Amino acid sequence: MVRDYSAFMPGAAVPQNEPTPLERLGWGPAFSQQIEADALTATPPVRVVAVHRSGLQVLGDGIQTKLPPMAEATVGDWVLYDANSPRDSRVLERKSLIKRRAPGHDRSEQLIAANIDTVFVVTSCNQDFNVARLERYLALAFEAGIEPVILLTKPDLTDDAQSYVEQAKAISDRVAVLAINAKSDQPAEALADWCRKGRTVAFLGSSGVGKSTLTNALLGADAIATQGIREDDARGRHTTTHRELHQIPSGAIVLDTPGMRELQLTDAASGIAAVFEDIDDLAAACRFNDCKHEGEPGCAVQAAVADGTLDPDRLERWRKLQAEDAFNSATLAQRRGKDRAFGKMVKSAMKDKSNRRG
Repeated sequence: MVRDYSAFMPGAAVPQNEPTPLERLGWGPAFSQQIEADALTATPPVRVVAVHRSGLQVLGDGIQTKLPPMAEATVGDWVLYDANSPRDSRVLERKSLIKRRAPGHDRSEQLIAANIDTVFVVTSCNQDFNVARLERYLALAFEAGIEPVILLTKPDLTDDAQSYVEQAKAISDRVAVLAINAKSDQPAEALADWCRKGRTVAFLGSSGVGKSTLTNALLGADAIATQGIREDDARGRHTTTHRELHQIPSGAIVLDTPGMRELQLTDAASGIAAVFEDIDDLAAACRFNDCKHEGEPGCAVQAAVADGTLDPDRLERWRKLQAEDAFNSATLAQRRGKDRAFGKMVKSAMKDKSNRRG
């Protein structure tokens, strides 16, 4: 038992308990409340720290192993590890989940990361900077219930870094914006408020914007390979090839991810509304509840465009994201419905086959 005598010794440091191995990995009440204490021995919790095609790398209290691929699990997930039957390991309910429609024509969903507390949306003060892309990332974070922060890297390579900062700040009043030199000694101090003990943060953005360099800065070592951008178009080269968690000296856990060139939103209506809450507020003042903001009388949105308080390009981006999200959500729902129907058909066929044998 540790006794606290600080009341008798003004100015003395109060003893603090050391975090457990699980707490160092981000374990907390949100997960422990989901399971009975006696279940921890039979199926101890482990966290997915890396995702490979061959399987999931997991860590726990005295456990370091690999699970077979699980479609329902992603990096950052907490899993109850069944050593006797690893495929039956159960994913715990998440605090947050980042997902997108999978690239290509396949109507499926891709899980990016789970149980993230803060997302650092990283872009550069060069040709990579794109307001529409930033809006997508922010909608993704808001939909997941994750705090987003915009990081503008390479400010030392431009004479007008402030203009990039102002453009980023104009996207949403709810998002902090920092210009940061990833190769300097800035990152650890500048990001300290978000990288506290037990928290999990993620770097998301295009290739070559400095995500791995920022992760290395927080690690205090060049543990992750990095590459520069192409000089002709400022496009990045892929360095990180898989999603992986890293523990840093501050006690936080950092997720480094490969660059995402295609970011299709799905089931993100509330996230889009959060990014474009100025337009939502205007729409609430329209004369008609079903106003489409395309010339109807008493349209507050079009009035704002006319008087210059709403950028017509921002309105068009809002329309595009809403339409994209509605389409993707509908097609994925249709896909899930077909998968459920197919599953029921297979079970019915297997049952009939078993009955005939009996």
